[in-house]
Parts: sequence; structure tokens; C-alpha cells
Amino acid sequence: SAGTRRCTSVFISGENGHHARQRRNPAAIMTGSGGSRASGTTAMLVTHDQQEAFAMADKVGVMHAGRIEQWDRPYELYHRPATRYVADFIGQGVFLPAEVLSARNVAIELGELKGDIPLPCQQGCATCGKGCHVEVLLRPDDVIHDDASPLKAEVRRKVFRGGDFIYTLRLRSGREVLALVPSHHDHAIGELIGIRLDADHVITFPAQ
Repeated sequence: SAGTRRCTSVFISGENGHHARQRRNPAAIMTGSGGSRASGTTAMLVTHDQQEAFAMADKVGVMHAGRIEQWDRPYELYHRPATRYVADFIGQGVFLPAEVLSARNVAIELGELKGDIPLPCQQGCATCGKGCHVEVLLRPDDVIHDDASPLKAEVRRKVFRGGDFIYTLRLRSGREVLALVPSHHDHAIGELIGIRLDADHVITFPAQ
């Protein structure tokens, strides 16, 4: 209601770091300024649902191994995660190996990305010569289905969500990415479809 404040939130996740976002039972605690503006009361809500926390909270904290990894707006957690753990835990996505071209450019299998987020290497792999590597996080909304694109990927799995599909696509290298596709594009498993990049936020971390 108009007289109810939103909450601030804290996620308390499990300790198994890899692909933590795919676990079904990460514990989450939402706490903060819920309740009535007139009375100034506070409230606490416990949830296991990231989407519920995002919808109810002005800020969300992600905790891991007893420490807060990031305390921020839901938008920032999703598009500008401060650590790899937060990037892996929040939302959906996959990491792809990347070559640093410059302080604002990286190249991945699907093409070149530009962004304002600081990269682990600022001068580019060719100049640096240390042989280090980075990985880029691609969200499903970063990969666009485009029938006219010469870049093709194979549909491996698909999840129907009403207004859209989440496709799991296999690239030529054998790596997989996720794509958010309108539901009227109902492609068969094993079919090759055209895709292209449309990423506004470049999220990079040192390779593991």
C-alpha cells in the first residue's frame, strides 16, 4: 500500500560456491524498514526467492562464508556485481573466456564487447604478455535471437515461461550460453538459430 515502506534485504547463501545461483534452497533474510511510515515500525521477512527479495527491497546484501560480499540496489547486484560469487549467485548466466583488447574492450567467441567496468587487465593481453585470462559473464538478455545473423548456435534445451523461452544454446566451440527469446520463436531441440550480442554491461573477472 502507499503507506508501506519497502525493505532492505540480506541474502545468506550456502557455502558451496560453484553455481550457487542454481541451488534450490539458499537461505535468505530480508530485514529493515518495512511497516508503517506513520508509526516508524520495522519488519523482518525471510525468503528463499531472489525475485521476491528484488521486488520487495530497496537494497540487498549477498553474504558468503560469513561476510557481506556486496550490499547494493538489486539493479547493481545484477548488472554490476562486485565479486565473482555475487555474479554467479544472482540471476542466471554463464562465464565465457575472453581476451582483453584494451581498458574498455574484450573479445569473446561471440564478438567484441565494450564497457565501463574496470577490467583486471587494463592494457590488453597482446601488450601485457603475461598469459593471464579473464572471463565474461553473459546473461540471457545479453544474447539476442536474430534470424538474419550469420552467427549460429544449436538449441540444446529450452524452458517455456509464458511470454518467453530461456534457451540453452551450444556454440561452435562446444560452450553453452543462455538466451532470452520471445515465446513465438518456438524452435526445436537440435535446431540451429541465429544469435547476436546485445550486452550493455560488461562483467569480467579473472579466470578460474
